[in-house]
Amino acid sequence: MSLNQIRPWRNIYRRKSRQIMVGNVPVGGDAPISVQTMTNTDTSDVRATLDQIIRAADVGADIVRVSTPDQAATQALREICRESPVPIVADIHFHYKRAIEAAEAGAACLRINPGNIGDAKRVKEVVQAAKDYGCSIRIGVNAGSLEKHLLEKYGEPCPEAMVESGLDHIKLLEDNDFHEFKISCKASDVFLSAAAYQALADATDKPIHLGITEAGGLTSGTVKSAIGLGNLLWMGIGDTIRVSLSADPVEEVKVGFEILKSLGLRTRGVQIISCPSCARQGFDVIKTVEALEQRLEHIKQPMSLSIIGCVVNGPGEALMTDLGFTGGGAGSGMIYMAGKQSHKLSNDQMIEHIVELVEKRASELETAAAAQDAAE
Repeated sequence: MSLNQIRPWRNIYRRKSRQIMVGNVPVGGDAPISVQTMTNTDTSDVRATLDQIIRAADVGADIVRVSTPDQAATQALREICRESPVPIVADIHFHYKRAIEAAEAGAACLRINPGNIGDAKRVKEVVQAAKDYGCSIRIGVNAGSLEKHLLEKYGEPCPEAMVESGLDHIKLLEDNDFHEFKISCKASDVFLSAAAYQALADATDKPIHLGITEAGGLTSGTVKSAIGLGNLLWMGIGDTIRVSLSADPVEEVKVGFEILKSLGLRTRGVQIISCPSCARQGFDVIKTVEALEQRLEHIKQPMSLSIIGCVVNGPGEALMTDLGFTGGGAGSGMIYMAGKQSHKLSNDQMIEHIVELVEKRASELETAAAAQDAAE
């Protein structure tokens, strides 16, 4: 029985959307919410770009977007798409031929703004290339690049202008009998983004890509994204997300997963529940958690781990986690397994022992999952 069955107040009822495929990743419908990021390397540097894609995939990225501003980039895209462990989205602006070249090179999806691709004939050519090569498309509406006529109509970027832009672009694709697309309507303002996405979700059943664009650095951007994306996800809106940070793309993926994990929408890796530490702590909580986060980054199987400095909240938190350690006295604490006291352990052995327990538990889960897949 799942926690959602035991505690119905945990339920998030996701908006019903149609499903598309981005390469081998389903987006929309009842598919898991996928996590995306974008490379910041020179795309023509194939090795550097692939290395960044692989690092992002290792921490859980489902899809990676790559900028293709020129012909050198689309030429490099062929090898990048062939070697990438995850589907590649080609980021296209203004030049419709780059979109056609990216489709031919093996991109799984084209991120375009149909309004800046050119006239109807050019949009038709891009759509035909997507059909011919099995690409999906993401319509990318951005508050910072709305069409001139919409800015004149509404006076400024606003939810109504962004949604009208999105619906106009949807019509452009559907008029060309193309339906394998998702849509985003991003802004750097949390309120503007949230309002636009809510209105868009009411106006269409197309899968929605969530993002707060240009959110900022690692700390400020994480906070803005957690507030904006978290509230939309809580309302059931969103089929795929990208956390936009002025930071290593790997950090974007980590933050994206943490947002989804905190809402129970994805389960990957170790979720550490830890106290902020205080004078009651029986060991250095902050340094311990830092060390465990680094040592356990490679774990992909989902599990929860509580690291609590004292017995005030430790036993209670341990009841709800797979593994736990609660600080005690005289340089030792208590290990909990499946919510129950298991054995005492000295603080100086804690990190190594917890890593061993987590790795053992991950191996057991992986074996069980493989056996289930074989049975099915």
